[in-house]
Amino acid sequence: MPNIKSAVKRVRVAEKKRVRNRAVKSSVRTYVKSAEKSIAAPTTGEESTQAAVARALKALDSAASKGVLHKNSAARRKSRLMKKLNASASPA
Repeated sequence: MPNIKSAVKRVRVAEKKRVRNRAVKSSVRTYVKSAEKSIAAPTTGEESTQAAVARALKALDSAASKGVLHKNSAARRKSRLMKKLNASASPA
């Protein structure tokens, strides 16, 4: 445990940020997973798949703007998700 007052505060702040970042990352993973699942399942409706993808993209943008994810990392994940969506939509 640090002895210096500013170091004690940094420990508190770092813990708060860690907990928040963890929650945001977890929700992003959940949204992306559900979108991928929706894309993979052919029985789900087109609008529900579009909505799931839109939610995932919004979550990725939000995490990138908060600094939880790097902007290039969020862009890469969005790109891969859209690639999967477009591949499933195109005729086989």
